[in-house]
Amino acid sequence: MGEATQDVAQSRVGKRPLSLPEGVQLKVDGRNVTVKGPKGELSRTMPTSVSVNVDGKTVTVVPDAGAGRRGKQFQGLARALLASMVEGTANGFNVSLDLKGVGYRAELKGQELTMSLGLSHQVKYPLSDAIKAKVEIIDEGGIKTPRVHLTSHDKEALGQAAARIRSFRPPEPYKGKGVRYTGERIREKAGKAGGKK
Repeated sequence: MGEATQDVAQSRVGKRPLSLPEGVQLKVDGRNVTVKGPKGELSRTMPTSVSVNVDGKTVTVVPDAGAGRRGKQFQGLARALLASMVEGTANGFNVSLDLKGVGYRAELKGQELTMSLGLSHQVKYPLSDAIKAKVEIIDEGGIKTPRVHLTSHDKEALGQAAARIRSFRPPEPYKGKGVRYTGERIREKAGKAGGKK
């Protein structure tokens, strides 16, 4: 009876096996999982109530016996975390940010990103060693805009760094000035003068 319930109570995402690409190794030590690949190495403690099994190049996440609903919930989470770690160490992740505004600049010295964002001071943001950055000038119809490219094998660290950089000057809704993700659409407002025509 318990075994049948265990088979049924599996996460739709979590029960899918994960295949390891060429050059990626995964080691399990209790609840600690380490993934090593061409782009780097990541370690993470997996949630309770699940077990990670490695069979050659196939990885599966199985809920522990008697874990019930928590096992199903954490199975999906653990599988998603593992997939992110494997993808990051195999291919890496990247995010780009555009600095839109008159006099907006970005400069990289070592691991420190210095930005002029129309504030009374320059913003200095130190990047972690897991993140590599590059500053490029994009010419859009004669208007030169700095674009910051961030790459990393750690999706979490990359997302946090990109969100922090954007938070220094989020895009405002009237002229769209500020730091935005490349391709991000800003809903612009007409302003008070827009209604008087």
